[in-house]
Amino acid sequence: MTEVPDKVQRWTAKRRSALVLSILRGETSAAEAARKHGLTVADIERWHEAFLGGAENALRSRPREEEALKDEQIKTLKQKIGELVIDNDILKEAMKTHPFAPKPSDE
Repeated sequence: MTEVPDKVQRWTAKRRSALVLSILRGETSAAEAARKHGLTVADIERWHEAFLGGAENALRSRPREEEALKDEQIKTLKQKIGELVIDNDILKEAMKTHPFAPKPSDE
């Protein structure tokens, strides 16, 4: 078991995985770890997701190659960008039909 030192100069993969494991074991929470180490909860959650994704891939009968995993992640992110663009277009159209609504530049 690797312990996470209180003062970390550099968050190596080994230290990040030790932190994620301590969260999975219930020894700490993401919020507590973020406060203790001066990190953001979002950073820790990203590490947690990456850790679980890597574990899932390692346990596959036919693990995916790193490049295939990256391609899948890029596809997911492009899909999310597309959804956000559509949402943005809908909001722009809605603003056109409501002349008294504040415009983004009026904020």
